[in-house]
Amino acid sequence: MGTKRSWQGQPVTKDTEIMTSETASPIVSIFEGFRNELDQHHDRRERIIKASRDITALSKKMIFALQRVRAINQPLPPKIAQENQARLDQIKALFTSIIPDVTGINAWRYQRQIGGGIQEFIEAISFDHYLRTQTLISHAEVQAQLPAEILVTGDDYVMGLFDLTGEMMRFAVTALSSGNASKPDETETESTDATRKLPHLSATQAGLVVDVRAMRAEFEALSVPARSNMMRDLFKKVDVMQSSVEKVERAAYGILVRGSERPSGWTPDLSAPVEMEIH
Repeated sequence: MGTKRSWQGQPVTKDTEIMTSETASPIVSIFEGFRNELDQHHDRRERIIKASRDITALSKKMIFALQRVRAINQPLPPKIAQENQARLDQIKALFTSIIPDVTGINAWRYQRQIGGGIQEFIEAISFDHYLRTQTLISHAEVQAQLPAEILVTGDDYVMGLFDLTGEMMRFAVTALSSGNASKPDETETESTDATRKLPHLSATQAGLVVDVRAMRAEFEALSVPARSNMMRDLFKKVDVMQSSVEKVERAAYGILVRGSERPSGWTPDLSAPVEMEIH
């Protein structure tokens, strides 16, 4: 049998094997540490993604319940308020469960994974806030709804409000097609008989149209740095937002311009694509 030799061509003795084992041991330990850290990272990431999906699902259920509301600037119906409070408690428990995973040096590491759930949550509570107060929820009010350890970035806040316009569009179109557009509100000032016979929007319907148009104006005036993380999704969000507002305007104009020709129970047709001019 030949003599065992190292990669350098030197004979391998028993003492050499012992030294090689002792030298390799710290290196193996280092790589085992890397392996454990990667395993922890993937486990942490999966927990956050699962929590984000559950938060998104619960937030959507809150939104579906809120779409059953038929009045704004008033307290929510007790049944809907009770249902959504139970869902809100579940969402807060989910956020609390991932606090150890998204704090400290990981505060920004998993922001992309939890961001979708946060944005959907903002969409739900901002819609709830609008229906009760007819105002937009502030960033500070959103943060107050969550554990202090959960970071609500400005990007997530703005993206959540972008999504809110879609829910406001659905709510506004339902209100505009409710059949009350040609009836004057009891709180409106007196007018001539000729004016009162013209198709018009109620104060609530007109307020919804004004609010969604005001939101569009604010979003279009938004200045976003080119390196912002928002740029990845911003253009798509802007297109959807503008389309939503155009649908509300088209429904309102259909009532005002040709309202007297509409049969009872008429609903605005929003199936056609909206043509927009962007300057």
